Amino acid sequence: MPTDPRAARSRITRFIVPLACTLGAACNGTTSYLDATGTTGRWEATLGWWLTGTACLVVALVSIALLAGIAKHRGEHNAPRPDDADAHVQRHEIHSGLRWIYVGLGVTVVVLLVALGGTMVTLNAATHPSIQPSLTLDVTAHQWWWEVRYADSRDPSLGFVTANEVHLPVGEPVRVRLHSADVIHSFWLPQIAGKMDVIPGQENETWLQAERPGRSRGMCGEYCGLEHAVMALDVTAESPAEFRRWAEARRAEGAAPATPAAQGGAIVFARSCGACHAVAGTNALGRVGPDLTHLAARRTIGAGALTNTPANLARWIRNAPAIKEGARMPAVPLDDADLRAVVTYLGTLH
Repeated sequence: MPTDPRAARSRITRFIVPLACTLGAACNGTTSYLDATGTTGRWEATLGWWLTGTACLVVALVSIALLAGIAKHRGEHNAPRPDDADAHVQRHEIHSGLRWIYVGLGVTVVVLLVALGGTMVTLNAATHPSIQPSLTLDVTAHQWWWEVRYADSRDPSLGFVTANEVHLPVGEPVRVRLHSADVIHSFWLPQIAGKMDVIPGQENETWLQAERPGRSRGMCGEYCGLEHAVMALDVTAESPAEFRRWAEARRAEGAAPATPAAQGGAIVFARSCGACHAVAGTNALGRVGPDLTHLAARRTIGAGALTNTPANLARWIRNAPAIKEGARMPAVPLDDADLRAVVTYLGTLH
């Protein structure tokens, strides 16, 4: 029965388009570990490419051997031959089969040794930074956000806390100590470095080093509950000078409100939000939720749930669980005037 060319093209299109979209999403340049911008990430991406190439080579060689064997012996059993030749043919086939088994075992051992060697080299490179880091990040995972504390052994004054954002000085190794406030999480900056589990009651340690400036997205790599998928980190790699300027700004206390609307918002915020959130230099000293000292300078709110705009911030304050189901932040019962005042005040915290 003839096939309609248009129907065939339609079936092919329905297959190719989703495949292309999937591949494009996997290589989006912000979460693909193959587009590595960090030292350990580059080693891991190289290992991934080598293992993939080795696997493809093995599949190709086996396929060629199978096709060659089929072509060579095709029709042999149907060819007429004397009865006394059957035993000789059987012995020949046994010896030939054993030879292929030996070859296959040898190739397998070589492939395994290459994979083992590459893995050990990668683990060694990913475990030991070139120099001892002076900058330390204490990262605490919460359901479903990240608390990040910075400290520098060369500059004791460089101590501050932020949330859901990581800034890295290019070319400098950074020690990362991981803690969990509740359940098992996994700290993963795909383009910078591999995953490290975050386990309650245990401090795990890893290190990061960005090799070139740029922005990427970090995430939790271990299912940790309802909003696991919305537990993102905004990662920025920048020059050491730019990083120092950013750190200096983050170390400063929250700006004093300069307008009557912002001043009123500060009062409402301290009364309604200060028990859970902190703003350095104010009476808001909460430690349950993220530190908001420099909230206005962040690109997202809710650990990547929304872009940081006044309208989205108002939506989040009014009813966060409606946006991020399961969020520990409850709906805040503010009237429209108080909500506008709080949003105005938070907008001054750069």
